[in-house]
Amino acid sequence: MKRCTAEAIGTFALVFAGTGAIVIDDMTHAVTHVGVAMTFGLTVMAMIYTFGDVSGAHLNPAVTIGFWLARRLPWRWVVPYIFAQLLGAFVASFAVLWLFGNRASLGATIPAGSPWQSFFLEAILTGLLMLVILNVSTGPKESGVMAGIAVGGVIGMEAMFAGPICGASMNPARSIAPAIVSAQLAALWIYVTAPVVGAAIAVLLWKLIRPCYEVA
Repeated sequence: MKRCTAEAIGTFALVFAGTGAIVIDDMTHAVTHVGVAMTFGLTVMAMIYTFGDVSGAHLNPAVTIGFWLARRLPWRWVVPYIFAQLLGAFVASFAVLWLFGNRASLGATIPAGSPWQSFFLEAILTGLLMLVILNVSTGPKESGVMAGIAVGGVIGMEAMFAGPICGASMNPARSIAPAIVSAQLAALWIYVTAPVVGAAIAVLLWKLIRPCYEVA
């Protein structure tokens, strides 16, 4: 329960702050694209330092699945983690809707170009993110002074350069909640499947360069 509560709160913070920044920028033009990217990265960094030693601060179903594929998270935690992440994301999207109305599709991720361009871009971005996470974490948890900086930094960096094209979600929960609450479902399949594909490829690459170990 403690782990799942941490995942729900952490994912709420990520979606509320990140998509909230998109909506507020649509209203005021004060946040800017760079500010939105920094908001996502800084929020993830803060949540890792807050909950990293409790649940690992995955905040992302693709990351949870990646840890399981790497045999660093037991299967019994996968479904509860993903449920908690989705719950936190939906509460966040409804909170943004209540506060600001249905502006900017509540920060839903929508491709600027072709769907397949965004699919491959999301897979690559998530793969790079997962590689970083696997290499700065211990078991299923992110620990150490630099873990939050490394993970938050790569999220902010990827959102900064790829956000205008694909949204740089890298996170099914972050995309599912605002898409469903704002009824923007046409491209949702990209942001559900591509991050999982990218995370799985990252695990394969990680196994080539790092020794693997299991978590009971």
